[in-house]
Amino acid sequence: MTAYARALGIGVHAVEDGTPVMTVGFSTVVEGRPGAFHGGATSGLLETAGYAALRARLEREGRWPQFKPINITVQFLSAGKNKPTFASARITRLGRRIANVSVEAWQDDRSRPIATAVMNILMAEKRG
Repeated sequence: MTAYARALGIGVHAVEDGTPVMTVGFSTVVEGRPGAFHGGATSGLLETAGYAALRARLEREGRWPQFKPINITVQFLSAGKNKPTFASARITRLGRRIANVSVEAWQDDRSRPIATAVMNILMAEKRG
């Protein structure tokens, strides 16, 4: 987990089919306007969930590359309220050097996401 994710209070809520479901509780650390999640905190949760899902998949395959973002596109669908928020990712394509990942964040109802992200990630094998 990155220092930024730890600073926001992001953690693993559960693991579903080998994929971590990440969560962050509402606090002044993630608050934007009163009673609402800051867009940057929501984006941080989405990004963390995307990397966590990719890391879990690659670890099962015995791969340990470093991740370098190519691009991340976030769509904010509705305001995050003052309650816990969850995020989970799906790897849509996994190549030797590039991964494409889709991520959704939700609060009460998983079928009603508050934000989504598409991530394109370069995987650089560690040299040693």
